[in-house]
Amino acid sequence: MSSIQYAVLKSKQRALRVAFPPTMSLRVHRSISWIGRAEKEVDDTDAQFVFFWIAFNAAYADERALAGIAAGEKATFADFFARLVRLDNKKYIYGAIWQQFSGPIRLLLANKYVFSPFWQFHNGVEGYADWEKRFAAAQKVVASALASGDTVRILSLVFDRLYVLRNQMVHGGSTWGGKVNRHQVRDGAAILGFLLPVFIDLMMDNPHEDWGVPFYPVVDE
Repeated sequence: MSSIQYAVLKSKQRALRVAFPPTMSLRVHRSISWIGRAEKEVDDTDAQFVFFWIAFNAAYADERALAGIAAGEKATFADFFARLVRLDNKKYIYGAIWQQFSGPIRLLLANKYVFSPFWQFHNGVEGYADWEKRFAAAQKVVASALASGDTVRILSLVFDRLYVLRNQMVHGGSTWGGKVNRHQVRDGAAILGFLLPVFIDLMMDNPHEDWGVPFYPVVDE
């Protein structure tokens, strides 16, 4: 199963955009632009990961997260993923999760270095001395989701771990091109590089779904 390339997405967007609602059109336009930028970084997985994450933010983020609603990032992830999986009649997301990236995903979910409580503890944040118990509990959740074939749950867990990796990189917690955590970055970029174009393709096929309002609309003054 090959990924959908930028050129294909851009061509489809140009052909269909006249029928897109304004907010959804802006969201897709921005996300595709960052997917195109990420594709150019064939020799730099750090840059590729960051650019793909920006594309993801452009695609999913809405005003609820900006306003600080208690549901937070994870709830927004889950709502977005549930909608995409429901609309994915060709089962591209299912194939990616359960076949194409099954091995890397299992390794990622078993890795304590992309588990947020692990870093909370090591950064001296109170209340996280029990991170190992939390990790064990999280592994049970992973095992249950894997056993039941819960695509939405696994997708949410994967992006929860990738979000930790994103924070490490964006907030200066890693070295560009460094050897530490290299396979997480490589696998993360590959997973994002396949899934993001699928997400955008599904959004364009279903423009009148509620995809939320972009964080930063175009403002004319």
